[in-house]
Amino acid sequence: MAMAGSRFFGFVIGGSLPVTLGANWLAGAWDQNAAIARATPGVAIVEQVALRWLLDVLRLPPVCAGAFVTGATVANLCALAAARHAVLERVGWSVEADGLFGAPPVTVIVGAEAHPSVTKSLGLLGLGRTRVVKIPVDGQGRMIAGQLPAVSGPTIICLQAGNVNTGALDPVGEICGRVRGTGAWVHVDGAFGLWAAAAPSRATLVAGMDLADSWATDAHKWLNVPYDCGLAFVRDSHALQAAMAITAEYLPTQSDVRNPCDFTPELSRRARGVEVWAALRTLGRAGVAELIERNCAQARRFAGKLSAAGFEILNDVVLNQVLVAFGDAEKTKRVIQALQAEGTCWAGVTVWQGRTAMRISVSSWATTEADVDRSVEAIRRCAQR
Repeated sequence: MAMAGSRFFGFVIGGSLPVTLGANWLAGAWDQNAAIARATPGVAIVEQVALRWLLDVLRLPPVCAGAFVTGATVANLCALAAARHAVLERVGWSVEADGLFGAPPVTVIVGAEAHPSVTKSLGLLGLGRTRVVKIPVDGQGRMIAGQLPAVSGPTIICLQAGNVNTGALDPVGEICGRVRGTGAWVHVDGAFGLWAAAAPSRATLVAGMDLADSWATDAHKWLNVPYDCGLAFVRDSHALQAAMAITAEYLPTQSDVRNPCDFTPELSRRARGVEVWAALRTLGRAGVAELIERNCAQARRFAGKLSAAGFEILNDVVLNQVLVAFGDAEKTKRVIQALQAEGTCWAGVTVWQGRTAMRISVSSWATTEADVDRSVEAIRRCAQR
């Protein structure tokens, strides 16, 4: 599958910027087990710099701790482990020492359209996949802040920046304001939507995002680095380190430089930060912003041309996601199957709020307006057949 190509629109998958692929090869040749700064000081410093730059680009609090992991699933896991530690520590319970047996209950609140990676992470942490409190969402998949229940006791609230179907973002700032002073931990799953913070025209979508306590995103999505690279950010550095740190007599973990393994589940890990550093060093703030803005404009171009061709656009195109229906569910599925077989581009099927649709995700640095137009024509041909 040509996932790195300019006309792959299935899922939210970026290509690899040439500089990041080169950096990935170089890091592979170095073959560093980038766990401990004393053993691999070069890549430890590179990751530390890249994390500082990421906080700047994403407009997150500069005090945050961060972790390079495999993807947003593990990034959510890390952030929610820190959340679990913090909310239980406040009531006098050490979850790392004593586990969850007999622990005070933790209330977990999620939106009705939370991504399954959040649900999976909650299950892995022993917080339960189905015991969560689900809050209704609006017609674009955003959590309705007014439906949030009164919060008391250990509580974790999981919000979403970038609905996987519509691209919509939960009202993070409003919800953070509602729970301020309650001790609740607010986590944001922003696998791709968090990058809206880097784009000036999308900044209103992420207003108040910096008020949350933790965030998860992917670099292998909109930053266009090679697989795999996820990112966790946590305002309370102590909470993340308490949940993840490791010690042993033979490990030289004492260092003035940040030890990556103290913030991630893995001890053995590759130097994922090298290609992130390369992307940010090459693009700069302006380049990252231009990439996000361009893909968002291309998504709007898709929606405009497909709507003009008589097809139904189901979502407000606020980021890089477009949902299009070609009639009933069966016809829509046939169009998608024909398009995938035809080969000009690749888009997948989804069912969102009861409607079957083609989901178009624009997230590659390589996509051009010509790619969009050529893909629209292919979609039209398949639909007409």
